[in-house]
Amino acid sequence: MKADSCPEIVISGSGVWIPPDVITNEELVASYNAYAEKFNSDNRKAIAAGRIEEKPFSSVRFIEKASGIKARRVYTKEGILDIDRMCPKFPERHESEISNQAEIAIYAAQKAMAAAGKTPADIDAVIVSCAYTQRAYPAIAIEIQNALGIKGFGFDMLGACSAATFGLHRAYDSLKAGSATCVLAVNPELVTPQVNFRDRDTHFIFGDVSVAVVMERSGTCTSANSFEILDTKALTKFSSNIRSNFGHMSRATDADPYGRDKLFHQAGRKVFEEVSPFAARHISIQLEDMRISPFDVKRFWLHQANLNMNKKVIKHLLGEDSMNAKAPVILDEFANTASAGSIIAFHLYNSDLRPGDIGVICSFGAGYSVGSLVLQKK
Repeated sequence: MKADSCPEIVISGSGVWIPPDVITNEELVASYNAYAEKFNSDNRKAIAAGRIEEKPFSSVRFIEKASGIKARRVYTKEGILDIDRMCPKFPERHESEISNQAEIAIYAAQKAMAAAGKTPADIDAVIVSCAYTQRAYPAIAIEIQNALGIKGFGFDMLGACSAATFGLHRAYDSLKAGSATCVLAVNPELVTPQVNFRDRDTHFIFGDVSVAVVMERSGTCTSANSFEILDTKALTKFSSNIRSNFGHMSRATDADPYGRDKLFHQAGRKVFEEVSPFAARHISIQLEDMRISPFDVKRFWLHQANLNMNKKVIKHLLGEDSMNAKAPVILDEFANTASAGSIIAFHLYNSDLRPGDIGVICSFGAGYSVGSLVLQKK
């Protein structure tokens, strides 16, 4: 297909799949504290001798003050609260069965396609972008493509907490270049298997969810609720302050493939101090270059990792705390859903915008990375 000189690209539909299982802070704290008490009791002599550290206790107040999270949705509750396991239990599926990640991706994809008024025949590219993929190959995107009956191409990409916006950037580029006519971008965030539920500082952070977005050229859009993409911007800067080392190299190094460093871990205070201004400056520069005042932005759909981080971003942009009106919060109910958070916020809080209203989708986190799209309601 020959590319137009300057085609108008729109988001024409979005969808969210929400897991049925909920774990509250109260449940999580009760489980963790029972584990910590047992650990400290079993290791009291080594702790007294200074050979190992005592496990600190958690509290609902600590979690909510540190993050703003009150509960999280999980793919399965089984195993997480069991102090002898503290990891979700997934029955292994045969290679002939659909993978867990493709399954939840399809749920969200079908909702997004319905919202956009699209059938599989209308779509010719599938992009899966997320913090973790269930396997290296074949690509989850190609599995989804096959299950939905979509022709064309599909691929997976990793981008940690910025994966959703980076995936949308790739969809936008494909449509601009003419290599695709309609793109399905999916973020199946199955994160709880990588959570260290034995670590007080991180055991409460993540939940599972799947989101999807349909992006196309405006000439084919039939959706009654679409948004033109005015601009995209991305930036990365290397940091190890948020890290997950799980991978195929563990076998070659003889390291414990499930060791603490192989699971999600972070230097929380450094992340808070560095990522918030990193994201705020990014948005400020993008809007300034477009000659748009932050005060003229109707809605900021921000990454949902930490309430205090988002408050800091909004205060930098607007000089005040306008979280409820300008930047809706969903992490109290969903927790941090890796890259999916900003898309959940967009999906749930865009119907009140009027034609001409401006909105910004922005995700930020590990890498460090930040990605954003400036949208205008059609």
